[in-house]
Amino acid sequence: MSESVSQARAEARVVDGVLVVRVGGAWRMTEPHPTWDDLALAAMHDRAGAVPHTVRIEAGPIEDWDSSLALLLRQAHRGAESIGAKFETSGLPDGARRLADMLRDEAPKPAPAPPLPDLFTVVGNTVNGFAAEVKEFSRLVGECSFSIGRFFRGQAQFRWRDCLLEMQLSGGQALPIVGVIAVLTGVILAYQAAAQLRQFGADIFVADMVGIAMVREMGPLMTAVVLAGRTGAAFAATLGSMKANEEIDALQTLGVSPVDFLVMPRLSALFAMLPLLVLFADALGIIGGLIIAMSILDIPANLYWTETKSFVDLSDLFTGLIKAATYGALIGLAGCLRGMQAERSAGGVGQAATSAVVTSIFLIIVANAVYAVLFNILGW
Repeated sequence: MSESVSQARAEARVVDGVLVVRVGGAWRMTEPHPTWDDLALAAMHDRAGAVPHTVRIEAGPIEDWDSSLALLLRQAHRGAESIGAKFETSGLPDGARRLADMLRDEAPKPAPAPPLPDLFTVVGNTVNGFAAEVKEFSRLVGECSFSIGRFFRGQAQFRWRDCLLEMQLSGGQALPIVGVIAVLTGVILAYQAAAQLRQFGADIFVADMVGIAMVREMGPLMTAVVLAGRTGAAFAATLGSMKANEEIDALQTLGVSPVDFLVMPRLSALFAMLPLLVLFADALGIIGGLIIAMSILDIPANLYWTETKSFVDLSDLFTGLIKAATYGALIGLAGCLRGMQAERSAGGVGQAATSAVVTSIFLIIVANAVYAVLFNILGW
């Protein structure tokens, strides 16, 4: 009896505990074709629910096939595994068997997420990271100290032209933003003080508060924060780009110290220019307070100025300038340190600039707290 191969078909029967499935015809995914569930159900029904020990797929006259035949093989193999039976094939095309093996391979399971570290691990890693940062910062401070010694002995590879250029960039070109911030700071201080002092008829003491706050605290602090975001980040980005382009390696190959040639001109420029910027900020902050005093409290300018001079003395001014010089050195060290530590990529340069700003502001706040305690002990 001849078999038609124009349509996919499969016949299932159980012989001596072996489930034999004979497939033939043209197996196409777009045409109707038997499914494994129907074949297995029909075979089990004929044997009254007996469980075969072997599942065998045999090839009849197959005219054509595609992934539908491989899908049947995969389903048959899974069905055999589900009942603990052996799986066999006979006479099937090699391509169909290989495709079935590929379909049978399960995708790898994603790796389990690593467990969250415990509290002691987090604390330990944080302490180790902080100790490493302190070590790197101390190393840079030591190298700068040796560079200063070489400078006074005339052995440092220090270029004044670079230092003067950095003075212009970090000092003269920062005057507009520092001035705006200083005026607004003075306005805010005066406005907040006026709202409280006028309740007691002590309007004139606005001049005292604005003057002492600007000279001792707000002038140096706000100027340092502005320079940290403006100049400290620029230092880190510049040195990070030079490291990425291997310019720093080239300097070391030529026997030029990067600290002498790159760090010290920038550090000296900030150390020298920040006190001058603070003087500029102090003056504009007091003027900002004067604007509020004249417009809201009706205090004459000469009276406001006289009260300020009588309350703010040179010790207050020197206190602010000492802080300013310290802040300038810290900003320069932080910016250069992060630039020297930057990764050799564009992303590393951006991360170095961000880290320089964060580190600079952190060091500024710490130094301000230390100076507050120290000046209180000294009675300044």
